[in-house]
Amino acid sequence: MVRGASAAGLRTGRVVHGTGRRIRKATSAEGAGESGLAKLIELHALNSFGDMLITIALASTIFFSVPTGEARGRVGLYLLITMAPFALLAPVIGPLLDRLPHGRRAAMATSMLARAVLAWTMAGTVVGGGIALYPEALGVLVASKAYGVVRSVVVPRLLPSRLSLVKANSRVTLAGLLATFVGAPIGAGLHLIGPGWPLRGAFLVFVVGTLMAFHLPHKVDSAKGEQRAVLHADDQPHGHLHLHPQPPPKAQPKANLRTVGPSVILALRAVATLRWLVGFLVMFLAFLLRDDPIGGLQPTVALGLVAVAAGTGNALGSVLGSWLRTRRSETIVTAMLLVATLAAGAAALWYGVLTVVAVAAAAGMAASLGKLALDALIQRDVPESVRTSAFARSETLLQLSWVAGGALGITMPLNGALGLSVAAGVVGLVLLWTVRSLFRIGLRRRPATAKVA
Repeated sequence: MVRGASAAGLRTGRVVHGTGRRIRKATSAEGAGESGLAKLIELHALNSFGDMLITIALASTIFFSVPTGEARGRVGLYLLITMAPFALLAPVIGPLLDRLPHGRRAAMATSMLARAVLAWTMAGTVVGGGIALYPEALGVLVASKAYGVVRSVVVPRLLPSRLSLVKANSRVTLAGLLATFVGAPIGAGLHLIGPGWPLRGAFLVFVVGTLMAFHLPHKVDSAKGEQRAVLHADDQPHGHLHLHPQPPPKAQPKANLRTVGPSVILALRAVATLRWLVGFLVMFLAFLLRDDPIGGLQPTVALGLVAVAAGTGNALGSVLGSWLRTRRSETIVTAMLLVATLAAGAAALWYGVLTVVAVAAAAGMAASLGKLALDALIQRDVPESVRTSAFARSETLLQLSWVAGGALGITMPLNGALGLSVAAGVVGLVLLWTVRSLFRIGLRRRPATAKVA
């Protein structure tokens, strides 16, 4: 028995070691190991794993443990106490972090440490689901979004010469999705032990993440060559972009995203709408399928199918992101709006298992691929000296769009055809607006000429 146990342990160790080696080889490919991008990929995977554990713990307490009517009230309260303050804080997060170019590793580590402390605290309050759980959840949400903003800013600093920015972001995103898929069953298993155990697991994950953040390369904290994102563009059909550096401190205007160029604005508006759609579907379908499952399925089965479809679509969008290097990004974001509109319209007209699963997959893919297309446009049209600042500000706007969609989803009547018709109508209107803007600026036959005035 001792020999058998020893042999089994040895084989398990070899499997774990071999798996770790293959993962490290994949993350370090195409120069990512030398540039430090591989470390960021691994950190982001750990971040996504920990966030999934917290999500499972909160969902089991707020959503699954009570009847539908009460659950809707609890989630509404959750949105009010967490999302409303976050809607006020989100516009501040990007500009605030943008003022700390020398402390990005510390900012990421602080985000991890804050969530570790909050996860441990929530493990003691999650059982009762009391009011104290909500401000703690707000803290987790703000810390998570702050990490997301800093991560978007850090990627260009760690970009290998053999990778485009879009492909690097695609690789980081895909690693996070894979970690989420792994974390879901582990979190469910921990929940079987007790409602607080997923949060205790998240505590350990974020402690490790805190240490890993400080192992990122030192160039992450370098602000060499960077300027404030005070961007201006001529609204010309050819899309030439003129960018002005930061004026003297006394005359510095307020930075904003309104004048970064017509193509970037087109993509930002489109991707914000797709993020709105994702937030709407998450909240609306969660309650709709629990109250009125489709196809005679059990509520948990119906929700599981939709969740798997959304995750698969998101992963597919990340994989397809590598195509953006040879595709026109303006066309891609427009096509993603069209896909989302058609899927939502079909689900509204022929409400059923297949169409609901299809709209979840389409929304996940469209939001993921659209975000990568937006990244490509920022890379193409915004000079490197101000690119990191532009990433920080665009990310906060996209997070606010998700909040707006979720807020509408929680207040809509639980009628599948009505809710999906509203979603199709909103996305369809933005699609028409985007097509009109696309014809106004014209499809570029060559990259825009960018210069710093």
